Amino acid sequence: MMKPYYARGNVVLAVCGQWEEQGDDPLVDLFPGTRAGSPLETIPLSDQLTPAQQAEVRGALHPYRQLFSNQPGHTNLTVHRVQTGSHPPIRCSPFRVTGKTAQDLEREVRDMLALGVIQPSASPWASPVVLVPKKDGSIRFCVDYRKLNAITVSDAYPMPRPDELLGKLGGARYLTTMDLTKGYWQVPLDADARLKSAFITPLGLYEFLTPAVQPQGSAGHLPAPSGPATEGVESFAVAYIDDICVFSQTWEDHVSQVRQVLDQLQGAGLTVKAEKCKVGMAEVSYLGHRVGSGRLKPEPAKVEVIRDWPTPHTKKQVQAFIGMAGYYRRFVPHFSAIATPSLSYARRGSQTRWSGLSSARRLSGS
Repeated sequence: MMKPYYARGNVVLAVCGQWEEQGDDPLVDLFPGTRAGSPLETIPLSDQLTPAQQAEVRGALHPYRQLFSNQPGHTNLTVHRVQTGSHPPIRCSPFRVTGKTAQDLEREVRDMLALGVIQPSASPWASPVVLVPKKDGSIRFCVDYRKLNAITVSDAYPMPRPDELLGKLGGARYLTTMDLTKGYWQVPLDADARLKSAFITPLGLYEFLTPAVQPQGSAGHLPAPSGPATEGVESFAVAYIDDICVFSQTWEDHVSQVRQVLDQLQGAGLTVKAEKCKVGMAEVSYLGHRVGSGRLKPEPAKVEVIRDWPTPHTKKQVQAFIGMAGYYRRFVPHFSAIATPSLSYARRGSQTRWSGLSSARRLSGS
């Protein structure tokens, strides 16, 4: 039998499994949709564009048709490093697996080998695999990198502030968004990081060639894959992790500026998922907000989540709710004053008795 699985709040580095559409799942699907290209015809164009403008922009996109693909690219401009200082290698034993679980594990490893995501390893490092049961009865392949994460040294890699990025977009008349295809797959691991990514199974030892998912603390030590797309064009393009947005005041400028960003993506060896793009929009969703045409407002679906949030009763539940509601604090007058009773209760070591129910209700709008 495998070691019993208990849900924990820790983040693991490498994850793969069959994808299912159910909310904002942070785990990455490594299999479906990686073998076929994305035709340009699937790229949504704005309804505000005239037929002539739609024809013009499709013509502008055509030279970059190889850039739009469900197959991740491979940039040569940056690599992912895992700095652990002088700490000796950590080597864990594999968890025991039997029966159907062993078959599932073998299938997952075989599929990743076929995709070129992993390769056999002779690393002195080894992290164990955990097969997590999903609601539909299938399993999700995870590598438990908690011990590796605990000794990883974070670099001071700067991450852009979402509020500053959103402030640039609000007044634009034309907006185009792009989403890199499995963004962190497009940043290779360096030779040392590959060794440290090694995971051990009863079948043998394997190592990753690229980060399968955004690692824990990656804001501190992993360059955003979209970075090369906006270097030198910050006056009309912003990027956050793997989400890019081009913004312009005139149609002529917009077509030209979209081309410039695509040129940089192509030169960086990156690819974009066509279905996730939106071209020439008056308003788009970006970083959980609706922006464009001089407006900035919360994403309605996210507001519904906050409004329908279950009443918190424990400190962890209060912290989770305040974290969610706090993302939209700019839209809540006197947010700090309203949230103070809840924050006092949730503070570590606080002996304050829970009296913030009205505070939570006021923040959720219920």
